[in-house]
Amino acid sequence: MILYLAAYLAGVLTIASPCILPVLPFVFARANRPFAAGTLPVLAGLVAAFAAAATLAAIGGGWVVRASETGRLAALGLLGLFAVTLLSRRAATWLSAPLVRLGEAVARFAGGGASAGIAGGLALGAATGLLWTPCAGPILGLVLTGAALNGPGAETTALLAAYAAGAATALALAVRVGGALTAALRRRLGLGEELRRIAGAVMLAAVAAIALGLDAQVLAPLATAPVTAAEEKLAAALRLSPARAETAPGPYRSRLPVEGRLPSLEGASHWLNGGPEAAAPRRGTVRLIHVWTYSCINCIRTLPYIRAWEARYRDQGLRVIGVHAPEFAFERDIDNVARAVRRFALPYPIAIDNDFRIWRALRNSYWPALYIIDAEGRIRHHQFGEGGYAQSESVIQDLLAEAAGRRTADREVTTPRADGAETAPDLPQLRSAEAYLGSDKAENFVSPEGLSPGTQTYSPAAPRLNQWSLSGTWEIGPEHVRLDRADGAITYRFRARDLHLVLGPGTKPVRFRVTLDGAPPGADHGADSAPDGHGIVAETRLYQLVRQSEKAAERTFEIRFEDPGVRAYAFTFG
Repeated sequence: MILYLAAYLAGVLTIASPCILPVLPFVFARANRPFAAGTLPVLAGLVAAFAAAATLAAIGGGWVVRASETGRLAALGLLGLFAVTLLSRRAATWLSAPLVRLGEAVARFAGGGASAGIAGGLALGAATGLLWTPCAGPILGLVLTGAALNGPGAETTALLAAYAAGAATALALAVRVGGALTAALRRRLGLGEELRRIAGAVMLAAVAAIALGLDAQVLAPLATAPVTAAEEKLAAALRLSPARAETAPGPYRSRLPVEGRLPSLEGASHWLNGGPEAAAPRRGTVRLIHVWTYSCINCIRTLPYIRAWEARYRDQGLRVIGVHAPEFAFERDIDNVARAVRRFALPYPIAIDNDFRIWRALRNSYWPALYIIDAEGRIRHHQFGEGGYAQSESVIQDLLAEAAGRRTADREVTTPRADGAETAPDLPQLRSAEAYLGSDKAENFVSPEGLSPGTQTYSPAAPRLNQWSLSGTWEIGPEHVRLDRADGAITYRFRARDLHLVLGPGTKPVRFRVTLDGAPPGADHGADSAPDGHGIVAETRLYQLVRQSEKAAERTFEIRFEDPGVRAYAFTFG
């Protein structure tokens, strides 16, 4: 019952997540009707469809994937039809003609007619449920991991229904408020038909965004801050841990789906910490493949977990293999990578994938990426980007148990120690995103001269939030900017706890001085800068220059270089 309560409360919390935004237009489309006959059927259909679709997704079979995609396309078409009926009464009449025998016109079905259309509300909710892909926070992650480990069943469906019911409760409250506001606008401004058309346009925009995948690409990354933090506190308060499969008679077998086979690692151009023989498959071992690149802040923040898992499960049969695939040209230098491996204290074999052969064989598109491989060489789980640590560790434990043929008592979740740039980001306060400085990807540059390839003298500016400028003489390249003469500076207006900058020296180390709002950083200095702001760029890597000691505020950061030749690549924040 505790897990059911947690699932319900996690669903309620989704109202504060951007992931709920694609659902709102479809729910609000019937907000002008009585709740029992208008909104309630939509929410009931959403709960039922989401629980059923998510349960089937846990099976992981190919036919489920095809059926899910077919249902998704059908739902998009149906919701698009609803939107058209709201935009145009003539279109609603024309589209409803073939459906007269079904007893209700599409216009009424969508909320434009006089009758309530409970069946229409259920259909609208079911279509919405098929499209709704909420951001999987810690508690929903426990439910889905449990379904993968134990197999889908009535308990999994009930937990997913509890989660969706929590979201439906929050949506119902939102509709109450929104419905009252809509009614007031209708009465005072006479905006009946206009509001109907606006609702149709918003629905069409939502359908287009979902069809293009923007709900997952744009909204999911934004939703991991306050909602995830609240869920983690809830899970800790209720003392929840990842769901486990029960021990069964006979050799233990995991129910995790098979995602394919691990391709050959022979595409590596070089190996660190041992040759390919160190990474060769061995009987009874589980392998963890970590795709990373050494200046990537997201990759750096996964390393405490990778190191901790390698140390904890090494004797049980886990073998970690790093695959280093470069983002910037300097990351192709094996000496640079070797220094990073020593600095991060990585004890396991590292495959240098400068030609992206392993990357392509894995069909990978992300830094970082984790692939967990069972004792038979099959991929059983993947994680793209930061996070999902409890789920990934649960999979490691499950596959080690499968390799051993029995469950073990070692089921607790690892909480590694992290310092400096390896510390997890402070997501609730994070308002700045990664920013590249080279001409290929640079944005929000505000020096009056404009950013263009070649060497030029730039004037300082006063950037607004997430804008940046140069001062001094700089050479602009595709990947980086290089200081041509001493006493040049980069200014960035940001809001985050941590500020990092990927920097490289010229022919010799480069001295720098950091200021925040024109003053030395003091207690807000980073791991690579002193309280008075001074530091040295001695190798090409990510430098942590600011860690605000109090609540993150919007600040103006400036780094001024006392020597020429420095190369600056990208800002990242945490």
